Amino acid sequence: MRFYAPADPCTGDAPGPHTKFRQPARHVLAVFVFIAAVAAVPARAQTVRPSAAPPPAPAEAASSPTGQEAAQRIEVTGGRGDDDAQRRRSTAAKIVIGREEIDKFGDATVGEVLRRLPGVTSPGAPGRGGPPRMRGLGNGYTQLLIDGQRVPPGFSLESLAPDQIERIEILRAPTAETGARAIAGTINIVMREGYKKRVNDLRLGFALENGQATPGASWTHNDNAGNLTYNLSGSFFRPRRGGTSRIDTLATRDTTGDIVHDQTEAQRSQERRQGLHVVARLQWRLGDAGDMVVLTPSLFASRGRTERDITFARRVVDPTEDGSDDADRAAVRGSARSTSLRVNGLWRQRIGASRLELNAGVGQFESSTASLRTEFAAGAMAPSRTVDDRTSVRDRSANVTAKLSTLLGGGAGEHSLVVGAEAEALRRDEARHTLQNGLPALTEFGDDVAASSTRLAAYAQDEWAVSPNWALHAGLRWEGIATRGTAAAGAAPENRSSVWTPLVHVLFKPDPKTRDQIRLSLTRSYRAPALAALIARPSLNATDPAPGPNTPATADSAGNPGLRPELATGVDLAFERYLDGGGVLSANLFRRRIENLMRRVVARETVSWATEPRFVARQQNIGSAITQGLELEAKFRLDQVLAGSLPIEMRSNLSFYRSRVDGIAGPDNRLDGQARATANAGADYRLRSLPLTLGGNVNWVPGYRTQLADRQDVTVGTKRVFDAFALWTFGPAAGLRLLASNLGPQDHVAANGFDATDLRTVATTTTASYTNWQLRLELKL
Repeated sequence: MRFYAPADPCTGDAPGPHTKFRQPARHVLAVFVFIAAVAAVPARAQTVRPSAAPPPAPAEAASSPTGQEAAQRIEVTGGRGDDDAQRRRSTAAKIVIGREEIDKFGDATVGEVLRRLPGVTSPGAPGRGGPPRMRGLGNGYTQLLIDGQRVPPGFSLESLAPDQIERIEILRAPTAETGARAIAGTINIVMREGYKKRVNDLRLGFALENGQATPGASWTHNDNAGNLTYNLSGSFFRPRRGGTSRIDTLATRDTTGDIVHDQTEAQRSQERRQGLHVVARLQWRLGDAGDMVVLTPSLFASRGRTERDITFARRVVDPTEDGSDDADRAAVRGSARSTSLRVNGLWRQRIGASRLELNAGVGQFESSTASLRTEFAAGAMAPSRTVDDRTSVRDRSANVTAKLSTLLGGGAGEHSLVVGAEAEALRRDEARHTLQNGLPALTEFGDDVAASSTRLAAYAQDEWAVSPNWALHAGLRWEGIATRGTAAAGAAPENRSSVWTPLVHVLFKPDPKTRDQIRLSLTRSYRAPALAALIARPSLNATDPAPGPNTPATADSAGNPGLRPELATGVDLAFERYLDGGGVLSANLFRRRIENLMRRVVARETVSWATEPRFVARQQNIGSAITQGLELEAKFRLDQVLAGSLPIEMRSNLSFYRSRVDGIAGPDNRLDGQARATANAGADYRLRSLPLTLGGNVNWVPGYRTQLADRQDVTVGTKRVFDAFALWTFGPAAGLRLLASNLGPQDHVAANGFDATDLRTVATTTTASYTNWQLRLELKL
């Protein structure tokens, strides 16, 4: 059985050798259609409500606050216009999502908020995805920041409740200050800070998914006492999830078409977790010049248990294989605990016309997992095989950053200079014990593994308001990373890398009195290998255990101490039109050339932990690649473009992506995990006759096929998620929200194919998804 890429939704054609030559033409056509629509908007937008005075425009010559300074200075004014004003003033391309947008749907997790943002996707089945991705690129391409600082080890964005967030900033191109480990872009989550307005918000609710109830609560409190302003927030969750999935494995002979192996592995799972996240922000004001000291402690703790019951149905078994040890069913019981504790501090001091900021943070993340897999042969009560795997991890981290900002000149010709330095140290201690049928495995690698990394960085950047028409942002950043590991970890003696990244952003306003502007960015960025990808200690697959053989679908995994960082040279070109009364239309073109591309490669290796060769998956540098795309966004009120219509808030974004990996024959030799397109369309409206607000959003990612290597490919099915909400407001201090996520759920399908000599093996994983219903009472005490 072979898998082919789905037909193109624009033409109905299956991709062929000439498909790539048609794609640029479509992009150009889409640009022309979008620009034509943009050109038609202003005349209507200015005549819909002639009596309504638009909000005052910000000073065009003012330079934007940069990176961390922007993250530390928040005015709680709310409203779409304020978000658009921040975006408009920034020289580097930035999308700002403020509290009003975050609150609109009342999402339970940050992941649900992010998936509706322009160019942001999450992998896997709805509600089961991993970290957010920008531009369809996989893990490590998108830089995640909290308050301008990199996310600490072990931290999950899902532990943040949306009501703990002040705003979300999306930077499509890196800057020297925010960091260059952002080939796809940067997502900066700015937490709610202390401000003088008193806040005491409480949200109580529960969710229902596939017959499983999940209670939850969150609380945010803000107040001040003299020079101290404090913000306290916490959230508690106790999710229960159940689901089903199956893996269909089919192996056929290429020459004859005969089926050699045909098996279905059906799985039913049950998960119970509970967690607590508490964060405080204590801010002491030192005088009236903006000087301050800030202390931010945070704690996240969770624990959970999982149960999986697996059955195997083998219709055809390879006659050359000994099937005496094949299991008829299996049971997996697992448990996990994790705790993350971190304290960050900030000191900000004005020195003459300059401002000095010192940030420091220390943290520790601990986790322990235990998994016991028990397999049974057909009709047997006693287990035929057991695999007991226990792992404990402790990550300790510390970081220090220093930044000096100063303004030179004023008005046209003003310079905003920033210089800074960063240092970060991380140590990882891991202990893993694996027993197969009661006997230790991987004894030659030892049970304890230690690895550490040190990162140093220095940068300088200048934002120059050249004239009312032009603004220039130029920066240079150096960053070096050294990784060391124990000999048993396979990372001895060490791995070193360093990167120089020059960056230039240009903002042009054809007429400063209008709301149109053009952006151009020329950047260099990079992606560093994850510490875990450098540790060579293998992890054995439990389905086909050593010392016997395995298949490409059940490959072991191991690290590669010789990995080199990816380097990307990029260009971004964008056009933006800001509408009277709020709203924006934008089109963005981008291109990245990536060198030293890292990819997970499955290959048969002679290994020390087995008596015969086994398939092993490792990250490897495989060459270079190119990715490019077009991103369209429209955000407006319907009565701005259709006179006399209802004031419905409209939001939509559409992105097209193309990529090519050199050295891998096509078709479909694209970057791993990058779909051909993504789209979001949403609207919300507050009824005039009732205190009721209604809204909805649809997210669409088309299916795609990727040629990972000469003999390895993956096909992912189309993903469509529809969300809707209703909010009944009892008064200024109370509201009741009903939220439905993933209405009309669809199964998520992914197929992994591997070609050997005269043999094609395909493992298709089908995961069920479900509608998640949430009911929440929102109180302002």
